[in-house]
Amino acid sequence: MSERIRRGMLIKNTGSEAVEVSMSSRRLHLNPGEASFITAEEVRDSTLRVALQERSIAIVRPATSAEDEALSERLDDQ
Repeated sequence: MSERIRRGMLIKNTGSEAVEVSMSSRRLHLNPGEASFITAEEVRDSTLRVALQERSIAIVRPATSAEDEALSERLDDQ
């Protein structure tokens, strides 16, 4: 069986207040209605998963391969 290919996600702050998620890789600040891409590795971060369960943020859709690559390059440059 082949290994599952994991992809990043587009997430969005669905609440009426700003949300800050301190993941092991970076700190993510989202204003109300703001969206951001996260990497495949960040999808598995426990802090992010708690925020998803609390519904302070929501997954909008999986990232495309091009979006995954662009985000990885941008994070590498930081």
